[in-house]
Amino acid sequence: MWAYILRRVLATIPVMAVVALFVFSLLYLAPGDPAAVIAGDQATPEDVERIRASLGLDRPYLVRFGAWVGDILSGDLGTSIFTNLPVSTMIAQRVEPTLSLCVLTLILAVSIAVPMGVVAAWKQGTTVDRAVMGFAVLGFSVPVFVVGYLLAYVFALELDWLPVQGYTPFREGLFPWLENLILPAIALGGVYIALIARITRATMLEVLSQDYIRTARAKGANQASILFLHALKNAAVPIVTVVGIGMALLIGGAVVTESVFAIPGLGRLTVDAILRRDYPVIQGVVLLFSFVYVLVNLLIDLLYTLFDPRIRY
Repeated sequence: MWAYILRRVLATIPVMAVVALFVFSLLYLAPGDPAAVIAGDQATPEDVERIRASLGLDRPYLVRFGAWVGDILSGDLGTSIFTNLPVSTMIAQRVEPTLSLCVLTLILAVSIAVPMGVVAAWKQGTTVDRAVMGFAVLGFSVPVFVVGYLLAYVFALELDWLPVQGYTPFREGLFPWLENLILPAIALGGVYIALIARITRATMLEVLSQDYIRTARAKGANQASILFLHALKNAAVPIVTVVGIGMALLIGGAVVTESVFAIPGLGRLTVDAILRRDYPVIQGVVLLFSFVYVLVNLLIDLLYTLFDPRIRY
């Protein structure tokens, strides 16, 4: 087991190295010049070149990449071109709203999707099953921003039940925190719920056809015990896997959701940085998102040691 864990941990190092190279290269090759944006429309070419030199943008690619990697290894994500604030400080100021949105979405999605998938497998071929699968198709088909605008229009503008935008920190109270995040979490969680429900149903159908399930039924075990104690436990590995893979949906969807509901999180920070060509901020946020995604998938792999006895020895 420990050899497996060590291999998985070491495998993340080259993955993050490739991610860092890709992030830096993508922005290096992207059109647009932050020096020209800073200089303004009335600047002369000499002014633009002077700003480029002060920002280090005139240095060769490999020199800039090496300096950037060295700074990252020392814990320095760089400094914003426009605000002159450290990127790590800007991320720290915005991380709570994004983390809150993702955690609440994850809790809602798993709490709703897993029972939906279990019930759909139990009622295979019935109206309940078709309704769950229809919802899953709808969840995959409708974009996050469309769901967000519909929820904001109905529950915030028409019914005036919930605020339409903004964020209240958790330290100011649970209910104000939930009021601002419940609509964004539902909008962001739609596709996530659909994904987990479909995987849960497919895995449960496979498990429910196994001999030990028929044996449990023959011994008189009740339906709830068969579904949630016998079947769901053995179907946990694929479900846990898709929960981890779905983190990419949360990270990508958070950018759109935060823009729709004006949540001052990392998504909004990324959009603002892209519009201003603030390369250090873009690189820092994307690198953080990539690291979180790799870390989550590493944790999912490590959870296999708990669910799969073949890995323990």
